[in-house]
Amino acid sequence: MRSMSTKTLSSDAASGETSTREQLATLRNLLPYLWPAGRNDLRLRVLIALGLMVGAKVTTVYVPLLLRSAVDRLSPGGGASAANLVESEPLIVLPLGLLLAYGLARILGVAFAQVRDAVFSKVAQHAIRQVALQTFEHLHRLSLRFHLDRQTGGLTRAIDRGTKGIEFLLFFVLFNILPTILEILFVSGILWYLFDWRFAAVTLVTILLYVFLTFVITEWRIKLRRRMNDADNDANTKSIDSLLNFETVKYFGNERHETRRFDTALQSYEKAAVDSRVSLSALNSGQAIVISIGVVAIMVMAAMGVVAGVMTLGDFVMVNAYLIQLAMPLNLLGTVYREIKQSLIDMEVMFNLLHTGAEILDRPDAKPLLPEGGEVVFRNVSFGYDARRPILRGVDFTVPAGKTVAIVGPSGAGKSTISRLLFRFYDVTEGQILIDGQDLRAVTQDSLRASIGIVPQDTVLFNDTVYYNIAYGRPSATREEVEAAAKLARIHEFVRGLPDGYDSIVGERGLKLSGGEKQRVAIARTILKGPAILLFDEATSALDTRTERAIQNSLNEVSRDRTTLVIAHRLSTVVDADEIIVLEAGRIVERGQHENLLDREGHYATMWRRQQESAQQRRRTDAEPPLPASPQLPLDVP
Repeated sequence: MRSMSTKTLSSDAASGETSTREQLATLRNLLPYLWPAGRNDLRLRVLIALGLMVGAKVTTVYVPLLLRSAVDRLSPGGGASAANLVESEPLIVLPLGLLLAYGLARILGVAFAQVRDAVFSKVAQHAIRQVALQTFEHLHRLSLRFHLDRQTGGLTRAIDRGTKGIEFLLFFVLFNILPTILEILFVSGILWYLFDWRFAAVTLVTILLYVFLTFVITEWRIKLRRRMNDADNDANTKSIDSLLNFETVKYFGNERHETRRFDTALQSYEKAAVDSRVSLSALNSGQAIVISIGVVAIMVMAAMGVVAGVMTLGDFVMVNAYLIQLAMPLNLLGTVYREIKQSLIDMEVMFNLLHTGAEILDRPDAKPLLPEGGEVVFRNVSFGYDARRPILRGVDFTVPAGKTVAIVGPSGAGKSTISRLLFRFYDVTEGQILIDGQDLRAVTQDSLRASIGIVPQDTVLFNDTVYYNIAYGRPSATREEVEAAAKLARIHEFVRGLPDGYDSIVGERGLKLSGGEKQRVAIARTILKGPAILLFDEATSALDTRTERAIQNSLNEVSRDRTTLVIAHRLSTVVDADEIIVLEAGRIVERGQHENLLDREGHYATMWRRQQESAQQRRRTDAEPPLPASPQLPLDVP
């Protein structure tokens, strides 16, 4: 497995600079989905579709032969050569059987193709679903580091393009390119057999020139397509980023700035799209010239044969019909070839995502975590997101089962890093983290995260109902259990007061709810999850004082008799903790209970006094009476 950041989305693979080896590797990645193991029904469909494809082409190639026979029957002399027409008596018989066979063959050619597409459709859609599903699942297995670095717009667009590329590739390679090659071989063989090798040679040379021209111009177009895709990704990412930060844009009144920023990206896309369209026109013009020259050449040869008396009018019509018949899929070949190249590029980007190695993996012998009381131990833990910049240095503490330990300290001290390590979003650089004596690296990630519940500082809700967001803690819960959790979180009455109750939509990221309401939803779903260990990661730091007190009461009820780790900014929320750990620059500088730490007159006491002074200043500001209004002067005062 190879690692890849989101920068790869705009790398050479995404830009079109892929080698033939990489394209073949992409096709090899797709093959198992077309011949799925254990799905004999789908494999049978593949075989039937291939049989129908051959049948359609054989029928299509036979159509001009029927036309040739019908024309000869309708010609004076019933198929005699031009030299013998003068000597023979004109005898024209209606070739009704040939005309009916001609019509039936055309119908069968279309019918075989349509039935083929219908039969193969289930195989194609199953392959697309499986690839998309595996990519989606794999993205959820990737590390937090990958998702913090990602660009959501470009990532989702890469997956969308990749799945569409698979669909295009399946239908057009299997049922356009391959049948066209078969038809070319059939037609060349028939022309050689019936007339002369020169007819087959002209046909093949025309096609080879056509393919060569298509290849050269398409390679140039792919470079232009690269610029267009990069500009498209950039514009899409900027638009999504701006809309996700709708409130921030409004706060600073930067709508015009965002519009200008988006327009700059759209201008780049506009120029690239125009260049791409001009190059497409050049491609189509070149293809039309090559085909026209080939058609004229082979028609001249056929006309000369008729004049020389070695070919009939039916032969002349048949040659013309074959070339027109070949020209139809060949006219599409340029576009198909370009789209195939682009589909391979888009698929390669998606398969690169699928092949991106997960940073955190379960060991082969990993066992489920068996929490017995929920004791959490950090034993001499050191960690850094970058080896050159350590965040935690020798952190050592224990959260006894059923007790509450708080971690406080200034911003950047490493408090939130502790929560990420506890959830095993990252592995420690040195030391161990144990839960009931079990090293986190020796247990499965699913069982570990099932044992821990978190109420984060920034609660992110799904754009769904209140019920769905609470039930997310345990999707299998009954409605009674969901409502019971909401009551414990003291949000049940609020939800019942909404127009749609528990079916009310919370909006993008919970935009329709206040900060306190979102926190209560987070508490409710954590209660519903029923974990052995609770983690409050600055769960009230973004709330006002009144809401904070209410939420704090709910948190105290939830955490009673549970192992609880509190990461806090406001010290007033942790005064009742069994132990308070003061973290600074990644090291534990003080530890103890609230009163003991105040008596030491150390870091904690300094932080406490500073926060108390700030709180008192806020209270004084809130209590100050408003300034008296300016006296109103009489209107007639000069």
